[in-house]
This record gives sequence, structure tokens and C-alpha cells, in this order.
Amino acid sequence: MSSDPHAYVATSLSQGKRPHACVLTIFGASGDLTKRKLIPALYNLALEKRLPERFAVVGYARSEMSHEEFREKMRAAVSEFSRTGLKDESVWRQFAATLYYVAGSYEGLEGYRRLKEFIEGFDHGSRALPMRVFYLATPPDLYGPVIRKIAAVGLAFRESDGAPRTRVIIEKPFGTDLETARELNHVVHEVLDEQQVYRIDHYLGKETVQNIMVFRFANAVFEPIWNRRYVDHVQITAAETVGVENRGGYYDKAGVVRDMFQNHLLQLLCLTAMEPPVAFAADATRDEKVKLLRSVRPVTPEKVAEFAVRGQYGRGKIGGKEVVGYREEPDVAKDSPTPTYAAIKLFIDNWRWEGVPFYLRSGKRLAKR
Repeated sequence: MSSDPHAYVATSLSQGKRPHACVLTIFGASGDLTKRKLIPALYNLALEKRLPERFAVVGYARSEMSHEEFREKMRAAVSEFSRTGLKDESVWRQFAATLYYVAGSYEGLEGYRRLKEFIEGFDHGSRALPMRVFYLATPPDLYGPVIRKIAAVGLAFRESDGAPRTRVIIEKPFGTDLETARELNHVVHEVLDEQQVYRIDHYLGKETVQNIMVFRFANAVFEPIWNRRYVDHVQITAAETVGVENRGGYYDKAGVVRDMFQNHLLQLLCLTAMEPPVAFAADATRDEKVKLLRSVRPVTPEKVAEFAVRGQYGRGKIGGKEVVGYREEPDVAKDSPTPTYAAIKLFIDNWRWEGVPFYLRSGKRLAKR
């Protein structure tokens, strides 16, 4: 698997027996995630000849754009963000011919009906049942509405004989707290079976992260000493030198805790500290992660200041260059209290890690990555 954290999105389409036909619809196709990660990752798979025989990518967003304009934007994105660059012009031409664009709002049904018409046109004449994949690269508050709309126009089906296979990929954050996460799960399960849903944490696609389990469980040197008898403490740090860039509108609502801790850093904590799964399979790994999270000692409200610290970056210099403070960033409130740095100390109450502190920290505009 590629070190590109989103390469696995399309890789999952090509592992094992490839589907004869697949349409990947990207909601939020005019956004950063599409140009920085998704389309470059798909192009790299095209280079490796790992895409299905009949394949199409349909971008969906509010911006008015023709198919050709979308292709030109994606060409520029691949040139800038692909790990290979625009390596092969003939492959790009073949890949670009699979890119299409449908403009529409997220609130009404008219755009979704146009999308359905296009996808059904692609399906016509296919020898096998097509795979329909819907990637929600949208603001989080649109996840529920989009899922309900694709079901309302007949684009999403539960698993059943004779129906096109449907998969929905949801980016983080999955809700803003336990209640909203449960509400979103309820919406998802109104429309889809659990096995049709992929909740993506793109940190899990990083090569170093994927190597943690092998490093731990297949290494005769480290496996015996990976416990409280030999480990004094554990530090997990995700440091960034960049600021919020052009994501101020999203980030000011999320902050560092929702953006990094409740997804990426907790996943790293789980992989670092969990017990070996009975098999290296998704369900078995998930079960061990859940056991580990249940062992994390809760931090009561009155002890938050003892176990955690938060901060917000101000004006200063990074790499010798002047940078603005968080409250001066575009789309950030001038009196915003949103934290851009946080650190927390956790304890895991089980036999392996009893008494060993785990320090998790993450922040933007730090001295180095």
C-alpha cells in the first residue's frame, strides 16, 4: 500500500478480484481533499493498472463546472500533489477520460437526480452488477443529508440480490460528541447495512502506522519487553509547522481535540497499546481496540487541568518567516477560544500498562514536524 494516506481509498477497489464496473462519486469534489489526496491517489492506481475494467469518477459539488474544466483542475492537482507527479501523459489521458462532473446543491433533490441519471447511464450494458462507491468529502454537517438524499433518489441500496452494490465512505469527524455520533449512525443505518459503510481515519493509511503492528507482534526483540516492566512512559506526538491554511471555517468549529485527538491520536494509542488480535482482520483488530479504550482511565472534569493543557498559536516565526496568529487566519473569529495545541496524559488500567503514563500531544505552528 502506498504511503499516500488516501491511496487505500481506491486500493480497496482493486484488491482481490476487481469489480467489472465501478462508479466512484466524490461529494465535495471542488474541495481540498479531492485535489490533494483522492484524485492523485486514483491516478497513481491508474499508473499501476489497478483500477476496475470499467471505471468512472463523478465529482459532485455546488460549483458550476463542465467535465473538461473539472479534468483540467484535476490535472493541475495531480501535477502538484501526486507522489509521482504527472508521470505518464498517455495514462493521464486514459484516466482523465474517466472523470466527470455533476453540479448540484446538497439540500434539494434535483442535483441528485442528475447524478442518478449519469450513473445509470454508465451502468447500462455492464456484464456484471456494478459497484457504487460514494465518498463524502464534504463538511461534516452534510454527511447525514447526503446519505438520506442518495437513498431518496434510489442511488443507495441495502445488500440484496439484484441490486447494485453500494459503499459509502465517511471522513472524520464522525459527529462532534457521543450524541451526534449516535445520531449519524442512526441515519446511516436507516439506509445501509453496517458492512456497506467505511468510516475513514486516513492516519491508518500511513506506512509507518501500518508497520506498528508488525513492529510489535512479529518482532522477537521488542514483543517481550512491550509492557510496564520495561517501558517508563510513551509519547505520541503529531506536530505540524503549518497553520490552519484555508480550513479556518472548519477548524474554528472543530479545534485540535476533535481534529486530531478523538480520531488519529486515539487510533495510534490503540495500535501502540492494544493486545494482539486473534487474527489480522478488521473485526478482530477493532475488538482489541475497543478493549483498550475501555481500559483508559477516565479524566474527571475537576481533574482536567491536572492531566491536560490547551493552547492557541499567536504571531511569530516559523523557519525564519513571519506567520500570523490563529485569530488572524481567514474565516477564524477574532475572539476565537478554539485550541490549536493540546497535550493530555492518560493511564491504561490493565495488566500490561498499569502505572505507565501515555502522553498524547498535537498542535499547529510548532517548531518542527
